[in-house]
Amino acid sequence: MFDTELYQQVLGLTAPWRVAEVKLDVESTQIHVHVEHGEGGLWPCPHCQKDLACYDHAPKRTWRHLNTCQFQTLVHARIPRVECAEHGVVQVKVPWAEPHGRFTLLMERFVIDVLQACRTVKGACALIGISWDQAWHVLERAVARGLSRKEAVEISRIGVDEKAFRKGHRYMTIVSDIDRGTVDFVSDGREKASLAAYFGSRTPKQLNAIKAMAMDMWEPYVQAALEAVPLASSKIVFDRFHIMKHMTEAVDVVRRRENRSLVADGDERLKRTKYLWIASRENVPPKRRAELRELRDTDLKTARAWAIKENLRHLWSYQVEGWARRFFNGWHAWAIRSRMEPVKAVARMMEGRLDNVITYCRHRITNAVAEGLNSKIMTIKRRAGGYRNPANFKTVIYFYCGGLRLHP
Repeated sequence: MFDTELYQQVLGLTAPWRVAEVKLDVESTQIHVHVEHGEGGLWPCPHCQKDLACYDHAPKRTWRHLNTCQFQTLVHARIPRVECAEHGVVQVKVPWAEPHGRFTLLMERFVIDVLQACRTVKGACALIGISWDQAWHVLERAVARGLSRKEAVEISRIGVDEKAFRKGHRYMTIVSDIDRGTVDFVSDGREKASLAAYFGSRTPKQLNAIKAMAMDMWEPYVQAALEAVPLASSKIVFDRFHIMKHMTEAVDVVRRRENRSLVADGDERLKRTKYLWIASRENVPPKRRAELRELRDTDLKTARAWAIKENLRHLWSYQVEGWARRFFNGWHAWAIRSRMEPVKAVARMMEGRLDNVITYCRHRITNAVAEGLNSKIMTIKRRAGGYRNPANFKTVIYFYCGGLRLHP
């Protein structure tokens, strides 16, 4: 098989396209594949598909292809242009690359796969031997392609969370599909308008299909959901992990205050015990469980606050809202009588939002998926050394977490 025939098969070319010449440049470790087309014939307009005669040719272009035996392979061709009555003079589509692309389809697929594996643009560039700009353009094109292909599916369970974009309280609102484990929407800020933008992009049928929404107690999110989603008040579930985070922080405040008082009197029982109290009972290291048992049986305020925190976890074991409400009433009375203001503050906060705490009994959802995606996003952000441009950060989130069909 001649080299021209080989690359004819490699590039998958059919008439009127053919490989006219293949040149090997050993010094620069490059292979140059020159592609031409036959004379005459008609070419379809890329917009309306109307068959038209060749008008002229665009200047010669070059595309990077997959390496051949570690030799960089470059495809060269002049693209015909047609004159369409509706769209003017336009370039026709070529079978080996997308419009405006600088890589062949196979090369672009390979770059996307390496970007997915490396998790950083810089790492992919080092492996493939392309510039940062080239890799980033592939990533941007892949996301644009994936978003354009995205179908208007009905999502029944969503998670709403925010992600810090950079220091200085710069946030993004991230809406995730709980069942698919993917990011469905990203918007700037964490205001009411941030989540309203997501609901505004949904059709009435899609809004009606939403059965449950996990979120924290951030009021702007709540208001956006109540205004946009039918029967939203019965679909919002305040995330148990955010609630327990508030309770854990309350226990830590009690511990720090009590520790200062005890140390002043020469009592160091609470020193170096922070992680005993903020960890869940089952997550306490085995070698320190005896120490925790000894401390929790004392009259320490921290021990009482810890007991209240651990007892609250039983709220999410109920499957009937009435029983969950009865349990909470008992727990709330205990917390209010504790005479520990941080604990009482959490109890009062939950009391005012109880209806959407115990909706968990009905929907059984949390923001665990969103938190997992947040962790993945944070890892990507850390590897890249951060992002100064919010638009670029959104693009990266969609690329790695959007579940999009990215390949050309």
